Amino acid sequence: MSSLKLSLLLSNQLSRDKKHNYARPIITISVLGVALCLLVMLIALAVTNGYKNEIRDRVIVMGSHIRISNYDYNYSFEPIPFEKNQPFIPQLETNPEIVSLQYFATKIGIIKTDDQVEGIILKGIDQSFSWEHFQRNVVEGKPLVFEDSVTSNEVLLSKKMSQKLELRVGDKLRVYFAQDPPMQRSFTIAGLFETGLPEFDESYLIADLRHIRKINRWADDEVGGVEIIIADYDKIDKIGAEVNGMIGYQLKAETIKEIYPQIFEWIAMFDTNVIVLTIIIAIICVITMISAFLIVVLEQTSTIGILKTMGMKNNAIIQVFLMMAAKILLIGLLIGDTLAIILSYIQTHFHLFKLDPETYYVPYVPLEMSPWMFLITNFGILILCISVLAIPAYYISKKITPVNAIKME
Repeated sequence: MSSLKLSLLLSNQLSRDKKHNYARPIITISVLGVALCLLVMLIALAVTNGYKNEIRDRVIVMGSHIRISNYDYNYSFEPIPFEKNQPFIPQLETNPEIVSLQYFATKIGIIKTDDQVEGIILKGIDQSFSWEHFQRNVVEGKPLVFEDSVTSNEVLLSKKMSQKLELRVGDKLRVYFAQDPPMQRSFTIAGLFETGLPEFDESYLIADLRHIRKINRWADDEVGGVEIIIADYDKIDKIGAEVNGMIGYQLKAETIKEIYPQIFEWIAMFDTNVIVLTIIIAIICVITMISAFLIVVLEQTSTIGILKTMGMKNNAIIQVFLMMAAKILLIGLLIGDTLAIILSYIQTHFHLFKLDPETYYVPYVPLEMSPWMFLITNFGILILCISVLAIPAYYISKKITPVNAIKME
């Protein structure tokens, strides 16, 4: 029989030994401790990933992944127009990593009702706008519908602004534009949207791009910018640099991270927090396993002496007890994984844990788990604990001799 098979057989036999009952409650506590540590790790990672992706997606829905605009655009929301049919557009449209292009323009205005006045950013869009991405944010009413020959007078108003102005779907509103000469437009509210982000919900009004063209006296083929939606967010910096290199010196391409740096810097802080939390939990898990391991070894001191008397090598004895520790770990990991999956399913489908959207921008705790997250976390805990336990196992196997074992017995 090979040394590994013998070690496995002995570890199973010692685990089932009912003569030594002192370690059993400690082993049970250790199993539960490992399960709890894994559960907290998985939930922390899932919440961090879910929250980051949720906030990121809400920003991208309003601003896309990459935006092309005039160098003089800055953040005044009064862009200098350029022609829609640029020579680089066919290259972008045939790029397999780019999902779609959508054209837009923005303009500052004021909504005035009988007793309320609110400043707004009118965002003009056209038929190229990606409604499948924005649809989730339309909480009441319907998306805008554009016709080729007629300018639509329907708009989407944020739910928060509709509450301030006491307006509902179907109501009419007037928007005034401070320019020379002053202009005003009448719109009908087709729907209400809500992103949860104050940057958008407290200011944006979405309308037909042709209104901005007429107000600014632009040509029919002029736009304020081009928004690019890509397939893989992880490639945003690479694609942004590529786009910036092909559009010429009069235009610039900015990623959404560059347009809203304060939001993405805030999101990046989550990674630091979860790393610190993971390290703390891993230390707790290791301490729990070391405590259980030492108690199991001490309870089996006489067994170690007998095995050494029979000629068993120290390395084989170390294998026996590391296999016992691995069994405790695997049971704890299995319980932790099961609890994490159940909790994730409940939260994803029933939103049991709520959040204040005014503070956290989302109405519930978002969870996002992946098979890779489970594999990396489980193997990480398993390898870390076994590696750390090898040190006391080696030390104890050296110190316990048959004579010492008999004395302790």
